[in-house]
Amino acid sequence: MVFISSGVKFDLDLIQKYDTPAPRYTSYPPATQLAEGFTEKDFRNAIAASNHRKSPLSLYFHIPFCQSACYFCGCNTVISNNKNIAKPYLENLAREIAHTASLIDHGRKVLQIHWGGGTPNYLDCEQVEFLWRQITSNFNLDPQAEVSIEINPRYVDEDYIFFLREIGFNRISFGIQDFNPQVQLAVNRVQPEEMLFDVMSWIKAAKFTSVNVDLIYGLPYQSLQTFRDTVKKTIALDPDRIVVFNFAYVPWLKPAQKNIPVAALPQPQEKLEILKMTIEELTNSQYLFIGMDHFAKANDELAIAQRHRTLQRNFQGYTTHAGTDLFGFGATSISMLHDAYVQNHKHLKDYYQAVAADVLPVNKGIKLTPDDIIRRDVIMCIMSNFQLHKHEIAEKYHINFDQYFAHELNLLEPLAADGLVHLSTNHIQITDIGRLLVRNIAVVFDNHNQMQEKQFSRAI
Repeated sequence: MVFISSGVKFDLDLIQKYDTPAPRYTSYPPATQLAEGFTEKDFRNAIAASNHRKSPLSLYFHIPFCQSACYFCGCNTVISNNKNIAKPYLENLAREIAHTASLIDHGRKVLQIHWGGGTPNYLDCEQVEFLWRQITSNFNLDPQAEVSIEINPRYVDEDYIFFLREIGFNRISFGIQDFNPQVQLAVNRVQPEEMLFDVMSWIKAAKFTSVNVDLIYGLPYQSLQTFRDTVKKTIALDPDRIVVFNFAYVPWLKPAQKNIPVAALPQPQEKLEILKMTIEELTNSQYLFIGMDHFAKANDELAIAQRHRTLQRNFQGYTTHAGTDLFGFGATSISMLHDAYVQNHKHLKDYYQAVAADVLPVNKGIKLTPDDIIRRDVIMCIMSNFQLHKHEIAEKYHINFDQYFAHELNLLEPLAADGLVHLSTNHIQITDIGRLLVRNIAVVFDNHNQMQEKQFSRAI
């Protein structure tokens, strides 16, 4: 059973064969490899080395607060209706920004900013302006920087949307998940259709450069027909990018998921049918399959970067800014430098205590080896661009590719026999069938992989 559409094929038999847990490779090594032995001194040394390389910057700011819990959520959040909780957080965030920025060469341009959460629009306009001032006074923003924010459409009005645009945000993202009221009620995320269309109309009126929306398949009470309706309504919204996540039911990791009625979850076979339909509807309606769970219009920066083989991944997903150093601010955020990844303290108490002591709030991290850096390049080429030119890796790292990866190339042979990948003298090319299973191909090059079923979501 093979479905062909716009460069991606849906082969049910192969998907079922390879539907095993695998990292999402927003980084390599995966974030699961970060360990507590990494110290603040290690982070300072990594920052100093990054200053020497003079790489441009990406900045991430984590706002963990939400007014209510969405039962499907896998993010690190703090649920509270008491908006005063944000005040000490912002004060500590400002202190962390100033401290970290003092260690970074001010001549390095910021090309990308992202506010995530949680719910960044938990903050009122005055608080947004406060945080924006901390950023602009401590960093050197490129005039053409991409500045994005995630919002919860239930807690914005037209004035707030226009305020975000006027202050400097030019990209915006919001979660739909599903238009069906029964599904929304089951996951505690009720947002009427009219509300979602109103929010999109405000965003377009405010002239944001790019709009992303999120959907989730595999939620309770979803069926092939109900989700087809959601996909069609999403297409009618006309966003620039659409992300379609596979719901991972992991109540042992995310206790809020225990509120979800397990008996109402669609069966694996129906989930695959939903995925097949979603790919068909989106790729037949002007959206290109970028990879993993991302779709974008042909004129979107993600699609253009993929055509030029410059697309990359980081902890926020796909990015058009390869070669930037990502600095994360706030509780649980992750910094991703060339040769080190660092995660802040998860719990507010620990985060506040570190900031108050005037130390970088490092909880854990990892120092990358030269082998990690080579393998990261290989894995990111596969994940982002569905192809790898062996000579580029060989020349960049002064290695004989076939000798260095002899074991991995042998492991790829069965995948090539199944039609997932085409192996040639100079290239590794992911086939149209292999695109949906790209994680299974990338994992072959993972030298850290000790897969545990509860550690990673399934590939499909």
